Amino acid sequence: MTEEERFILKDQERRGKAGGETCLPEVSFSTFILSLNASALVHLGILEDPGTGQRTKNLALGKQTIDILALLEEKTRGNLTAEEDGLLKNLLYDLRLVYVREKC
Repeated sequence: MTEEERFILKDQERRGKAGGETCLPEVSFSTFILSLNASALVHLGILEDPGTGQRTKNLALGKQTIDILALLEEKTRGNLTAEEDGLLKNLLYDLRLVYVREKC
């Protein structure tokens, strides 16, 4: 099971235990970078903005979020678990491809 799948299962469990109340997922490095990934996808126009329900594209903000993830990769090198490192590398790879596709 991947880190992303574990995150989704934990979130679903928390929602069930809260009796319908919205609970926030546990903060970890993986949930943090997944949150940044989601933000980048919103800025790149791939996901709907949760506030407006619309897709808008702001490539500058998308690139900035990708750059933040790259900075985290650089600054945490050697301090992450293999799973965290793999997740970060895969997210960055995918986001960079999306950015290039959306920019052209």
